[in-house]
Amino acid sequence: MATKENLKEAFAGESQANRKYLAFAKKADEDGLPQVAKLFRAAAEAETVHAHAHLRVLGGIKSTAENLETAIAGEGEEFKEMYPKFLAEAQAEGEKPAEISFKNALAVEEIHHGLYSKALEAVKSGGDLPATPIYVCPVCGNTVEGSPPEKCPICGVPGDKFMEIA
Repeated sequence: MATKENLKEAFAGESQANRKYLAFAKKADEDGLPQVAKLFRAAAEAETVHAHAHLRVLGGIKSTAENLETAIAGEGEEFKEMYPKFLAEAQAEGEKPAEISFKNALAVEEIHHGLYSKALEAVKSGGDLPATPIYVCPVCGNTVEGSPPEKCPICGVPGDKFMEIA
């Protein structure tokens, strides 16, 4: 079963490369290097193509209901188990930036769990979620339906900084 483990490792590596290259592109844009930023975004998209292929071969893409169940389980594990442990360790070690990062992620993963649960109910009832804008906080990732709050309740960022997701 080495191939299956290799596919899992390749999926994880390609997924991480995608996110890293997008962060690098953002920095290149900030540094006034738009063509370097474009190169990083192109490579990030290529890594996504690879990651999706590996996940597809692994049989990791199923029906939308099954995909939502997988997402609910993952978000639940993150906010109930993983992030509380990581947060406690960061606090014990006095790692304030990591503590803030973990605290933000913990709060938002619980929100995602709820949003995915609501979506699963809609799909199981034979429908979709109602058409409504969805916004994401650029600092903590808080995800809200409808309209952004005046101020992010998790990290305090002004609501006008939230990004609408297409």
